[in-house]
Amino acid sequence: MIQRTVEHHLLRLARQYPVVTITGPRQSGKTTLCRAAFPRKRYISLENLDSRRMAVKDPRRFLSDLPDGAVLDEIQRAPDLLSYIQGIVDERKKEGMFILTGSQQLELMDSVAQSLAGRTALVKLLPLSYAEAYGHGKRKPDLNAVLFAGFYPRIFDKKLNPTEALAFYTTTYIERDVRSLIQVQDLSRFEMFLKICASQTGQILNLSHLSNECGIAVNTVKSWLSVLEASFIIFLLKPHHKNFKKRLIKSPKLYFIDVGLAAFLLDIQDETHLQNHPLRGALFETFVITEILKKRFNHVQINNMYYFRDNVGNEVDVLMDMGSEIMPVEIKSGQTVADEFFRGLDYYRGLNPAVKQSWLIYGGDKFYREDKHNVCPYDKIEGNRI
Repeated sequence: MIQRTVEHHLLRLARQYPVVTITGPRQSGKTTLCRAAFPRKRYISLENLDSRRMAVKDPRRFLSDLPDGAVLDEIQRAPDLLSYIQGIVDERKKEGMFILTGSQQLELMDSVAQSLAGRTALVKLLPLSYAEAYGHGKRKPDLNAVLFAGFYPRIFDKKLNPTEALAFYTTTYIERDVRSLIQVQDLSRFEMFLKICASQTGQILNLSHLSNECGIAVNTVKSWLSVLEASFIIFLLKPHHKNFKKRLIKSPKLYFIDVGLAAFLLDIQDETHLQNHPLRGALFETFVITEILKKRFNHVQINNMYYFRDNVGNEVDVLMDMGSEIMPVEIKSGQTVADEFFRGLDYYRGLNPAVKQSWLIYGGDKFYREDKHNVCPYDKIEGNRI
């Protein structure tokens, strides 16, 4: 079993809050993490029909059988339980009673906000980080293999074929979850929508383009994107709000949470296909963006990531808003650093002289400093201040 970075934070939060809520995509390892962190706590999956029927039909009796609390998996299947859990934790005043997990953040967070505000810690668990999957003295893999396989834990635990595993994942989880949240009349059209979204990973979101390509209304595009975001399939990176008297792009950029899933939806069947693929750079950018996001979530930090682009094309891939400072980050898949890699960083530093650190993350393997920029290999993100 792969040790998860967030586990010690999870144990700490369980000593400080009566409830800890863990959200994340299906198959990101929430159940495995809970069972490893809380081996003595009773585990109940609300995916189980009998358990769910009792929880929904008679929640008081269901919870009365859990005097010491429990791990309740997929809590969004019985959201009314949250009100009763609120009453129990208010009465008992005991930390770490309930560990809740859910894979649909939109539904779940609504219920949590209403019933458990101030009573629960919130943890987001995404698929494995690079350090979790390939660190701890393991041999560094080929970058194309990394982008092809993605980071869902089961692929690593069971040494599965990524194409087969992600095909099953798409059918059994994504499509099922989508059907439970919205009424999709034509599933083949939604499959087409997923593939077109994958072709746009790393790009500025264009609702009209998605609408025209799929033959669906813009409002339908918005609805489907909301569901993909709520199910942790995609991530929308917002533009930074400070304009420096420049006209800025205001649409978010679209990224897939798992680069392997994006590669699968692009019909990439083998890691060698990535070598000269026209979207390899976009997939590398997707991988790095989500690595930074995982690092923050694994340390129970909020998302502080934005991007910068003005109306004439000057762009920085990521702006990390650190509160007291802004830290720009540029992402390039090339193994050899070229002067043009720093163009966006230099432009932004000219706009914002208060920048103290800027970073280039690239596809090579040497860490060094180039003038005023830190140059960091993609596999060294975890150990640096990014």
